[in-house]
Amino acid sequence: MALRTLESLGSLSGKRVIVRCDLNVPLSDSKISDDGRIRASLPTLNALLAQGARVVIISHLGRPDGAPEARFSLKPAAERLAELIGKPVAFATDTVGDSAKTAVAALEDGELAVLENLRFNPGETSKDADQRRVFASQLAAFGDAFVSDGFGVVHRKQASVFELAELLPSAAGLLIETELKVLDRLTENPERPYTVVLGGSKVSDKLGVIAHLLPRVDTILVGGGMVFTFLAAAGHKVGASLLEVDQLDTVRGYLTDAAERGVEIVLPTDIVVAAKFGPDADFVVTPIDGIEDTPFAEKGLGLDIGPATAEDFARRIRASKTVFWNGPAGVFEFPAFAQGTRAIAAALTEVDGLSVVGGGDSAAAVRVLGFTDDQFGHISTGGGASLEFLEGKRLPGLEVLGW
Repeated sequence: MALRTLESLGSLSGKRVIVRCDLNVPLSDSKISDDGRIRASLPTLNALLAQGARVVIISHLGRPDGAPEARFSLKPAAERLAELIGKPVAFATDTVGDSAKTAVAALEDGELAVLENLRFNPGETSKDADQRRVFASQLAAFGDAFVSDGFGVVHRKQASVFELAELLPSAAGLLIETELKVLDRLTENPERPYTVVLGGSKVSDKLGVIAHLLPRVDTILVGGGMVFTFLAAAGHKVGASLLEVDQLDTVRGYLTDAAERGVEIVLPTDIVVAAKFGPDADFVVTPIDGIEDTPFAEKGLGLDIGPATAEDFARRIRASKTVFWNGPAGVFEFPAFAQGTRAIAAALTEVDGLSVVGGGDSAAAVRVLGFTDDQFGHISTGGGASLEFLEGKRLPGLEVLGW
């Protein structure tokens, strides 16, 4: 079967269309620090408005525990959406209650409403399929058709992702179409040399994608907190750096497998080691075999790749035709430990081919560090979903759409 797209729904003029967006934006004091996911939803919303649809937008934000929490309200996202789309956006203060019913009933052709955070209702994320279906049925009453466009949640079997798509005529939105086209290019006959850059805190989060990509890539560059498990597996002492001892044997197996396949796993040659975890921490740059020979001895912890490594990684990235990057190289939120991540991002902007930033913290990092979306081939809106796709897993939110 093929993924059902917007065209499969026919004319949507005058119809109520529920759109599952991903408006899960980072908030600080109710202010949005990165509106990338909202902007990514605009092509689908504008396409529906151009048809004269009555658009009901649903989304989650954060991880409330099945009950309303003011700090997780979608109201700031609805207000930002109104600014970006250039027209009023009604906001319902509940998910399927009186406010939602009133907001949906008031919609005219070409108008939009946003319902409150789906996760304020325990049915959204319930492990009980019957509970999810009850909530999905309440949502389905608001629409004539359903468009799934929240790529960041398609790996979750949740009411608004899975059951709702079963209850209404459903299709994927333009964002999901775009994400899948890019991910297909990363897995089916990618242009070579093909380099994957992996960072972030835990190697356990990346084991599946490493295993699935080893037969498909030429080079894997490893940074971030996860690198210390690789370094320890290779025989280096890592001080107080993040270390997953239970993954050492698995990582050794990957290093052996990569060598047998002719895939180069590149580890740092130098590390920025700090006295503590904090933006004002004293730090030194040291070769990887000297992490415990710093002034901080066994208490020192690595918070970034070193400058020589950053230069080497950047050179390898620029020489590639296909690059996928997931996970920062260091604690980019602290300027002193952001240089490795900055070097990787800058190199991706110079790739003569396809450069993909794999969502999550990587997407946040490029924007925090001053890069713009159009400098990259693609910035994914779904870190976890992207990784599970690249692991070869079937994603329930896509399967229910015919994929």
